[in-house]
Amino acid sequence: MKMVRAIIRPEMVKNVMDALEEKGFISVTEMDVYGRGKQNGITIGSVKYDELPKTMLFMIIEDKDCDTVCSTILEAAKTNGGTIGDGRIFVLPVEQSYTISSGKTGV
Repeated sequence: MKMVRAIIRPEMVKNVMDALEEKGFISVTEMDVYGRGKQNGITIGSVKYDELPKTMLFMIIEDKDCDTVCSTILEAAKTNGGTIGDGRIFVLPVEQSYTISSGKTGV
């Protein structure tokens, strides 16, 4: 199993969620986060914004689905063909997962 964490622009969440659902991936956790990437925030006039609003999506998926999920997110989260600040995807191994209500393991 893999955990996919995607940090994306808040205005792109609907695009990404719709694209994932269209491919059959409906189990997603969403969280509002703040931070900055390589661009080190943005400056507008004399004001510098160090932490920008983003949304983090979490998913636990089967290994075989990783490329499909990541390419779906990449395509759906990209603005204007790709702009700095569009986000980042992280893929981590998951050793085990338990469903609390049933105690079953796996995705």
